Amino acid sequence: LTCIFCSMEGFYSGKVAQYMADVLEDSRDKVQENLLANGVDLVTYITRFQWDMAKYPIKQSLKNISEIISKQVTQIDNDLKTRASAYNSLKGNLQNLERKNAGSLLTRSLADIVKKDDFVLDSEYLITLLAVVPKTAYPEWQKTYETLAEMVVPRSSNLLFEDNDSGLFSVTLFRKAIDDFKHKARENKFTVRDFQYNEEEMKADKEEMTRLSTDKKKQFGPLVRWLKVNFSEAFIAWIHIKALRVFVESVLRYGLPVNFQAMLLQPNKKTMKRLREVLNDLYKHLDSSAAAIIDSAMDIPGLNLSQQEYYPYVYYKIECNLLDLKV
Repeated sequence: LTCIFCSMEGFYSGKVAQYMADVLEDSRDKVQENLLANGVDLVTYITRFQWDMAKYPIKQSLKNISEIISKQVTQIDNDLKTRASAYNSLKGNLQNLERKNAGSLLTRSLADIVKKDDFVLDSEYLITLLAVVPKTAYPEWQKTYETLAEMVVPRSSNLLFEDNDSGLFSVTLFRKAIDDFKHKARENKFTVRDFQYNEEEMKADKEEMTRLSTDKKKQFGPLVRWLKVNFSEAFIAWIHIKALRVFVESVLRYGLPVNFQAMLLQPNKKTMKRLREVLNDLYKHLDSSAAAIIDSAMDIPGLNLSQQEYYPYVYYKIECNLLDLKV
C-alpha cells in the first residue's frame, strides 16, 4: 500500500497546477487565486482537514480506498491530457500564424501590409516585385533601382511599409528581367521577397486567424473552470493519501492497537533545524534505529529512505507551493 500511495503523491495536483499556469500564461497571482481546495486556500484546507466519508468510506479496506483514489486521479490525468492536447494544438496553430505576421520584413507575412492597388496584376508583360531595403540604404535604392536591370519601369518604386530596420518597396518591371533584377539587387544588399499577390489566399489566412482566435477564447473559460474544479479534486485526494500514509506508517512502526496523534507544523526556514532537534529529543525513544541512522548517515536496507527522510516519528512533507514543483 505504501508504494501505491507514493506513486500518487502530489503528482496529479502538481500537473494540473502547472498546466493552469501555462493556460493563464504565467500570471502567477491569477494562478494562485485559482488554486483552491473546496473553495478555500490550500493551507486553510489542510489545517481544517476532515476525512471525506462520502467519497472514501472508512468501512472499506485500505486497499479499496487507495484504489478509489487512484481511479479518480487517473481519470483526472486522462481528461487533462485530452483537454490539454486540444487546447495546445489550437494555441500552437494560432501562435504560428501570429509569428508569420510579426518579426522582420525579410520573413514575416506581407498579407496584412500590401493591398491590391500596390501591384500590376493580370499583365502578360509587367510584374510588381517587393524588395526589403535597409533604412540606411534608402538613398542608394532610390538612386539605383531603375538601373539594376533593363526594362524597369521608371519611378515605379513606392515605400509600402517600414519597421525599425528596413522598408518594403514595390518596383514594377518586365517579366523577362526578373532574374537579372534579383541578382543585381542581391549584390547591392537589397532582398527581393518571393511573393505573389493572391487575394483569396490572403483572405483565407485572415479568416483562419480569426477562427483560431475565436475558438481559443471559447475554450479558455471552460478549460480554466475545469482546471479549478479538478485541481481541487486532485489536491483533496492527495491530502487523503497523506492521511492514509500517516495511518499505515504509524501502525507499521508502533503496532496495534492504534495509538498515535497526527499534527501539522509549519516552521519557517530559520527554525527548521532547531525544530528537528527538539522533535528528535522528544521522540528518539520511539525508534532507536532512527537515531542510529541519523548519526551514521546511512540508508535503511530495503526502504530506500535517506537520512533526511527517516526520523523516530512519522514525517511527511506537504508542499503547498505546487507551482515550484517539477512534474
